Amino acid sequence: MTGPETFVGAPVSAGEAGRASLAARQAGWWPALWIELRPAQWVKNLFVFAPIFFSEYLFVPAAIWRSLMAFGCFCAVSSSTYLLNDLADCAQDRLHPEKRNRPLAAGLLQTRIAQVAVGGLLGLALLGAAALSHAFAVILAGYWGLNVLYSVRLKHVVIIDVFAIAAGYLLRVMGGAVVISVEMSAWLLICTTLLALFIALCKRRHEVVLLEEGAPHHRQVLTDYPMPFLDAMIGIITASAMVSYTLYTVNGEIVAKFGSPGLLLTVPFVLYGFFRYLYLVYHKEEGGDPTHSIVTDLPMMVNLLFWAVTAGMMLYGGRP
Repeated sequence: MTGPETFVGAPVSAGEAGRASLAARQAGWWPALWIELRPAQWVKNLFVFAPIFFSEYLFVPAAIWRSLMAFGCFCAVSSSTYLLNDLADCAQDRLHPEKRNRPLAAGLLQTRIAQVAVGGLLGLALLGAAALSHAFAVILAGYWGLNVLYSVRLKHVVIIDVFAIAAGYLLRVMGGAVVISVEMSAWLLICTTLLALFIALCKRRHEVVLLEEGAPHHRQVLTDYPMPFLDAMIGIITASAMVSYTLYTVNGEIVAKFGSPGLLLTVPFVLYGFFRYLYLVYHKEEGGDPTHSIVTDLPMMVNLLFWAVTAGMMLYGGRP
């Protein structure tokens, strides 16, 4: 069973898996459990900080603290989801060239320990969310429910599966807005949704390429994603996302809010980011692990830095 978090909870590389297996055997169950929690994938929960960045609350201590707490809650729920998915997917993962190296599939972590961790992480996250706000607790519970529903049914429904994945990112942004009590920008939600769909479709393409004829044995829905169909959808979403972000930067409300159309200067970085990721997917045959593809690609990281600096100067440069 692979939920919205496992599209992002991507397979570890063979080298990482080998080191993980050795560490688990030498030190017991803890290293194996830590690997199953996939802390490297917590980077995706940084979407929680999008509202605080774009609302100009980035230097408000109370808002920073609440956003950090929300980030921690999403990390705990994400890890519990990875564990739950891998508990149910052990048999299928053993047929996957990369996922078979995960501790549960490889027999390095006992099922009982993983089950206890699932409940503990979920309970801790929900308690923390309730302490922040009831609305945030509802969003976090909905995020968990979406993952379970996806794992049980939605992952088997073509197209709906990638929309469910995108909804997970959307809930992160909504949660980040709720905890600091700011109005959610429609433009931010639209751009987040399109970006998430782009990443999800690229991951589907990577899976089809990687598994080839064995795709139906790993997940039947992959047979409903012929390559021309995937390429067409990726093209549509790419264009939609870039146009939406550009329109956001020149929107009258945004220009009035910041006093200038300065955010338009960030558009070239967004364009390059999409093109660079497509290059990694189509030429380097990456995309199975979006986080790994981004953080290990130097041009992508430099581009993200330039975008963040430029956007930050536009949003906060005029502050007294």
